[in-house]
Amino acid sequence: MKILILCSGGDAPGMNRFIYNLSKFNEVYYARAGFKGLVEGDIFPLDKNEAKKFKDEAGAIILSSRYPKFQERKYFFKGVKNAKDFDAVIVLGGNGSFHGAKELAENEVNAIFVPATIDNDVENSSYSIGFDSAVSQGVYAVKNSMPSINAFCQACLFEVMGRKCSEIAKEVSKQVSADYTICEEKDLKFKAIEKLIKERRNKFLGTSIIVRENIMPISEIAERLNNSFKEEVVKTQVVGRLQRGGKPTNKELSLVNKFSDAVISLVKSKNFNKQVLMDENYNIKILDF
Repeated sequence: MKILILCSGGDAPGMNRFIYNLSKFNEVYYARAGFKGLVEGDIFPLDKNEAKKFKDEAGAIILSSRYPKFQERKYFFKGVKNAKDFDAVIVLGGNGSFHGAKELAENEVNAIFVPATIDNDVENSSYSIGFDSAVSQGVYAVKNSMPSINAFCQACLFEVMGRKCSEIAKEVSKQVSADYTICEEKDLKFKAIEKLIKERRNKFLGTSIIVRENIMPISEIAERLNNSFKEEVVKTQVVGRLQRGGKPTNKELSLVNKFSDAVISLVKSKNFNKQVLMDENYNIKILDF
């Protein structure tokens, strides 16, 4: 059976383990840089030795990209034509990637979608590949920065990824017992945050504040807060790509194995045009597009 794999959107730790697990099929190909490669015909046999070498690393050895042109008919149908050379096309990505896979399925391509985005915001799935690892790196950044912040009774704004979804911010905040969390614009209560920092400084304590990206640049938040102090008390740290590039956690790899086992089963039984998702108990659930 001739299988094609592609990664679309942001990379997520665990993608490489999934790719390695699927490399066990006899004929496995990949579209380099996702839908872009599918459209442009940049399709190559998967090197199984390379897949094995990087199976426990972050990133995407077959590359990924955001490719808005795929929504345009002339590019989309080039992709459809190339996709039909394969018995199955497996798409890893977020909500945009899901819609791309769904459209392929609606145009007689045997497609399977797997949620893989650190934001954990894929519709109908309680978990997506990359989330646990992204949270782990956020926790690592906070825990390894706060001792120095505490030593000076300062405050630190830790900006975590998530685009418009606050799942990472909430979970990191929970695991580190953060002093304040900014998940939405409504949480930017400057007077309350200033009061909190001052109260903790009076007790000779530092203050940890988790901020979801894309609300307000943390440099601007820090500047406004520092105006209330005679010195620079509020520091900033962008966790950012550390959350994408950090090594996948053991839990992540275990969940990836569940996803890939389900996909392998679907392909072997020729049961296509499915979403392979996960419920709140980390059990696989399979839905039609």
